[in-house]
Amino acid sequence: MNKIRKGDEVVVLTGKDRGRRGTVLRRVSDERLLIEGVNRVKKHVRPNPMKGEVGGIVEKEMPIHVSNVALFNPATQKGDRVGVKVLEDGRKVRFFKSNGEMLDA
Repeated sequence: MNKIRKGDEVVVLTGKDRGRRGTVLRRVSDERLLIEGVNRVKKHVRPNPMKGEVGGIVEKEMPIHVSNVALFNPATQKGDRVGVKVLEDGRKVRFFKSNGEMLDA
């Protein structure tokens, strides 16, 4: 079970975007995430008239490693570690390690 999923709000822990918050747009792989407004780079794009693309310099988000982000806890207003526990009915739920609050109940 992935501890960080699409749509979660996360805080960047290390790197040039440290402290920045964003929403997870998608999981690129098991270890990399694409986060809105984080790790933006300038990419030089060639024009492609067949696809109707205009060339130039485009800013886009690049993937960031999952170990460099933490899930944002609204109760503490900080990044927090996440655990997984199994309920009595057999469902797996994520919870914040600091206060035990469940994410998907």
